[in-house]
Amino acid sequence: MQRPPHEDFSLKETKPHLGGGKVTGDKLTSTYDLVEQMLYLYVRVVKAKDLPAKDLTGSCDPYVEVKLGNYKGTTRHFEKKSNPEWMQIFAFSKDRIQASVLEATVKDKDVVKDDFMGRVLFDLNEVPKRVPPDSPLAAQWYRLEDRNGNKHKGELMLAVWWGTQADEAFPEAWHSDAATVSGADSLSSIRSKVYLSPKIWYLRVNVIEAQDLMPTDRTRFPDVFVKAILGNQALRTRSSMSKSINPMWNEDLMFVAAEPFEEPLILSVEDRVAPNKDEVLGRCAIPLQYVDRRLDNKPLNTRWYNLEKHVVITEGDKKKEIKFSSKIHMRICLEGGYHVLDESTHYSSDLRPTAKQLWKSTIGVLEVGILNAQGLSPMKTKDGRATTDAYCVAKYGQKWVRTRTIIDSAAPKWNEQYTWEVFDPCTVITIGVFDNCHLHGGDKAGGARDSRIGKVRIRLSTLETDRVYTHSYPLLVLHPNGVKKMGEIHLAVRFTCSSLLNMMNMYSQSLLPKMHYVNPLTVSQLDSLRHQATQIVSMRLSRAEPPLRKEVVEYMLDVGSHMWSMRRSKANFFRIMGVFGGLIAVGKWFDQICNWKNPITTVLIHILFLILVLYPELILPTIFLYLFLIGVWYYRWRPRHPPHMDTRLSCADNAHPDELDEEFDTFPTSRAPDLVRMRYDRLRSIAGRIQTVVGDLATQGERLQSLLSWRDPRATALFVIFCLVAAIVLYVTPFQVVALLTGFYVLRHPRFRHKLPSVPLNFFRRLPARTDCML
Repeated sequence: MQRPPHEDFSLKETKPHLGGGKVTGDKLTSTYDLVEQMLYLYVRVVKAKDLPAKDLTGSCDPYVEVKLGNYKGTTRHFEKKSNPEWMQIFAFSKDRIQASVLEATVKDKDVVKDDFMGRVLFDLNEVPKRVPPDSPLAAQWYRLEDRNGNKHKGELMLAVWWGTQADEAFPEAWHSDAATVSGADSLSSIRSKVYLSPKIWYLRVNVIEAQDLMPTDRTRFPDVFVKAILGNQALRTRSSMSKSINPMWNEDLMFVAAEPFEEPLILSVEDRVAPNKDEVLGRCAIPLQYVDRRLDNKPLNTRWYNLEKHVVITEGDKKKEIKFSSKIHMRICLEGGYHVLDESTHYSSDLRPTAKQLWKSTIGVLEVGILNAQGLSPMKTKDGRATTDAYCVAKYGQKWVRTRTIIDSAAPKWNEQYTWEVFDPCTVITIGVFDNCHLHGGDKAGGARDSRIGKVRIRLSTLETDRVYTHSYPLLVLHPNGVKKMGEIHLAVRFTCSSLLNMMNMYSQSLLPKMHYVNPLTVSQLDSLRHQATQIVSMRLSRAEPPLRKEVVEYMLDVGSHMWSMRRSKANFFRIMGVFGGLIAVGKWFDQICNWKNPITTVLIHILFLILVLYPELILPTIFLYLFLIGVWYYRWRPRHPPHMDTRLSCADNAHPDELDEEFDTFPTSRAPDLVRMRYDRLRSIAGRIQTVVGDLATQGERLQSLLSWRDPRATALFVIFCLVAAIVLYVTPFQVVALLTGFYVLRHPRFRHKLPSVPLNFFRRLPARTDCML
């Protein structure tokens, strides 16, 4: 595979003309000061009156066609109405205008051909300009003209003005970009929208015991467990150890629930009468609206719930149906003190607990201007040519935003600005670019999916406050044939801090809410609950109008990032080596000192060592002063750009094709058995090496333990005698003398060294470990 040059994947700083040139550090300068100003011609079609009748009934089916050059927008039409009210707005981008006259024509809807009823013409040079916060321009009545310019019967109320994307009419207007889009559903799916994630809770069900169960088979001890179902989530307790009609469990089951609570919690007590056969002994449904909510770890009151079961009793020839209620003892609560994780903690955008009462005050404001994209790859074919209908989605905290879709453009210009409240600086905003595959009345069967073009993550703590960052970020996507640059997205980002003291204090606070540490959840619980939370969020957002589709939400939340990947494993290994690289470099430098590679440096180290031993109170100040000087020295090389996706760090630019194919394989696998066998063998060899390393680490730890365990009596006896002698010598010898002798011995000249291992190392390597006891 031909790898593109590395510089193609780099971040580029840009100098756009933002907000009409009014960019300053003050966040109150302008509502749209982080985007380039875009001019639009707005046309508000309000209503018409006294329209001439076109048929024998004395009425008409009017609609208005707004035409500007090659662009044409139409209002909805009314049946049998001569005084219609439309209240629709049209916006024409100035960049694409190729005419000097705006034409608003009233037409009568007809089966064969729509009839001309009159028109109004506007010279674009005479149209006024409006800039918010000016009040909206008042609409006026205009007499309709015929095609010869003569006054005609009927009047049309319009307002026409030049404005920018800051205009209140912008979000709901029909845009000339959408001139080729047909259908009301398609038009709604291309507009910019703001979405809110549902409020999500952890639901804790503490199943304690049950009483008076009535199993059908009285000749055996019941094998009883409790099954709990909430929506698509189903959990069960272990089987009760007490084999009786009054079993006990005292076990917690954890679920994810989202407001509004639409489905009840359904519990059933079941008896395992045979393999793969369970008998329901009782069932109950609990609406979550009435469940207690707690904010801390204080225990709530328990409750007894009735378990309903229909029992049929035969009396002679008659069957009598009665209801008998067993009881189940439980403690059920909605946990408001946890943060429900729906993102990876490595790049979470929100760390607040569910309960609003526990939220801390905001520390600042994040503003993002989504400017434009360049060089987007074509994502589909339409009318025999490749095209892209791109839109952006940004996610931070509970707020999701979606820009409008720019139709058929590889270089779309959005210039939309959004704002978020910030509660923690150590959070990440994610911005993704997608191709809209649901236009032109397509996707009748619902099988089309919006294609991913790429995404960008920006960690707020890496940004300087009150500085506007304008960069072009590469959009990188990993495909089965390698990493590919899908284009670039141009962003303007500003993080404004409202209280520097509060922000600095956040660095001393725990990352997650207190309940995560007071009553922690297990790793397996967190994985399962995160999966359920992402499913709930994607389902709720896909039910909005227009929907934020499931594939978009899952891509933004990195669903599936926990799956095995050879490429990611290599990348993490190299990251670890990079972390230890500094320690390895220090070790090599110290080895050079000990071997007198640079005699002057070694002599200086001897002098420094002598001073620190004679004046031990200088050791800690020297260490911290050295760290301070290193930090100040590195200040000149501090990063000036936000971090971005690094293909080299991710091992994406040189990944083997088979490793990528394995990463994109489905779960469970869909590949041929021979290929799966090869990959399984490769995984076993890698796991074998990891197993060896883990075993070596365990061996060293067990050797330390065996020093005093008398597992090797002779070795322990030698060590104990050595400790006694060392205690006596160190008691009578000043500490400075011992430290000096030890240091000078370590730093001795190479002519006094031996190539064989030292005596302490030989002794340690001879100590026994528990490897002898392993099978």
